Order: sequence, then C-alpha cells, then structure tokens
Amino acid sequence: MHITSGRWVYGFLLALTTTMLWGVLPIMLKEVLSGMDPYTVTWYRLFTAGVVLFIWLASRGKLPSIRALSTTNRWLLVVAILGLACNYVLYLMALNRLTPGTMQLMIQTAPIMLMLGSMLVFRERFGIGQLIGLLTLLVGFGLFFNQRLEELFTQVTDYTLGILITLAAAFTWALYGLAQKQLLSIWSSVPVMMVIYLACSILLFPLASPLQVLELTPLQGWFLAGCCLNTLVAYGAFAEALAHWEASRVSATVATTPLFTFSMVALGSMIWPGVVKPELLNSLAYLGALLVVTGSALIALAPSLIQNLRNRRVKRIAETPPPPAS
Repeated sequence: MHITSGRWVYGFLLALTTTMLWGVLPIMLKEVLSGMDPYTVTWYRLFTAGVVLFIWLASRGKLPSIRALSTTNRWLLVVAILGLACNYVLYLMALNRLTPGTMQLMIQTAPIMLMLGSMLVFRERFGIGQLIGLLTLLVGFGLFFNQRLEELFTQVTDYTLGILITLAAAFTWALYGLAQKQLLSIWSSVPVMMVIYLACSILLFPLASPLQVLELTPLQGWFLAGCCLNTLVAYGAFAEALAHWEASRVSATVATTPLFTFSMVALGSMIWPGVVKPELLNSLAYLGALLVVTGSALIALAPSLIQNLRNRRVKRIAETPPPPAS
C-alpha cells in the first residue's frame, strides 16, 4: 500500500501548481491554435515531453524494456497510446469551437468516465458519497448550459459539435487511464509516460506539419513553448504531490481547475482584450460551474471520507470500556 510522506503542505502546494498550470493551459492553446493545427500542436507537446523524459531516464540507466511486456500488456500499451493521442487531438479540436472555461469544465467528465470504467473492469465500488457527487455534477452541468440548452438539443452548431468532441476526448482519456492503470503494476509512472509520449509523437508525425512553427507570431511561439513545458511540469508536480498527500485530496484539488481557468480568462480579457476573449455567462452558469467542481471534488474525496469515518467508528468502539460484570 502506498504511504505518503506526511508533508501535506508541500503536497498541497504541488497539487495547486498542477491546478494552476492546467487552468492556464487551454488559454495558451487557444492562441496557438490560431496559427497551428491540432495535430502539429499535439506533436510538439508529446515529442518534447517524450524526449526530455527519455534523456532523464537514459542518464540514470532506467529505460524500460518493451520486450519484457507480455502480449496482453503490449496490447494495453497500444490502447494507452491510441487513447492519449486521440484525447490530445480531440481536446484541441473541441477547443477550436469552445471557450477555454467551457472546455475545461466539460473535460471534468473524463474522470467520471474513468471511474465508471474502473467499476466495470476492476470491480471498484461506487459508494453513496460518489453518487451524491455525480448528481451534484449533473445538476451543475444543467445550470451551466442554461443559456444554450435549446441549442444543445435542437441544433448542430459549432458549439454543440465542440461539446460532442469534448465527450469523445473524455472517453478516449478514460480508455487511456484504464490501460495505464494496469501498466503501472509493471512499470513506474515516468517510464510509462515516456513510452506513451514518444509513441504518440511517432503516430502523429505523418499528420503534423512541424514547419508551421516558423509561421507563428512571437507570442504564439512563447505560448507553444509554455504548452510543451506545461505537459512536463504539471504532470511532474501532480506525480510528486501524490508522494506527499493522499490521492483523493490531490484529485479534489485538481478538480478545481475550471475555476482557475474562468478566473484567468476574466483576468486575461482585462489585460489582453485582443488576445483573450471573456466568457459570456450569466450568474446561473457560474453557479453551475461551481456545482460541477463541487461534484467532481466530492467524487474524489468520498471513498477517503467514508473510510475515515469507518476507522473512527471502529476506534471509538474499541476504546469504549466494556460494561461492568453483573
């Protein structure tokens, strides 16, 4: 069983770093997409991350061996590679049609799909706390889309297509997550990600146009570099946070990412109105976003909270003195 270091403040700061980096990511990607196609942006992000991890592992003599994998695990690796490659590309295709805040909120469905998949594949339990979290999340989505419900259910627009593509991106991420979860029983997280990143970049290379980088404006170029670094630093901070703080609490912190995105969009639209467009949402939509985040956090925290309550109850019973003998 994994035991954390107990340095929860350090773990919280690392989780917060991940949250802020993932919160600003769609804003940077939105600007890069105005000068580069989704395949090329994804190729740059995955290739850069894969090469850096390869150099880091090679310098320590810890490169993984594909030959050591069984046939089943090789197929799982293929699923993980295809799942992550599709997720990255579909995410950008959806982002082309949606605002960063809406995109980041909708992608919250990915961990939910992963949870449901874990129930089917790994027979994990679905408790009452998670059910309450799921219902809260669904109500939140209903409120968030209050201005566009008719459009979502009666028209096929760029907006509705963006929502559908986001759901597809979430589904492919869940497939990747399920495959990676099994692979982590054989390799540690860094070798797994290195192999997946490099394999994805090779898979996408025929569709990418790397020379598009020469056509980017200086701002877009800096944002592309920031997106590539984001892929490495955010994931590294997330992995390190798990070493110092409970996974449920790290996940609950990361679930607040959409709130950071909405805040940064509001700030960016004031500072750079020509670059960052504001979210056109009413108060009910913002309340819905808050409920979605609350539901996601509750789903992440529920198993841990219930287990803590059970442990306290058992401890209280054990410490209760027996009744006097009659």
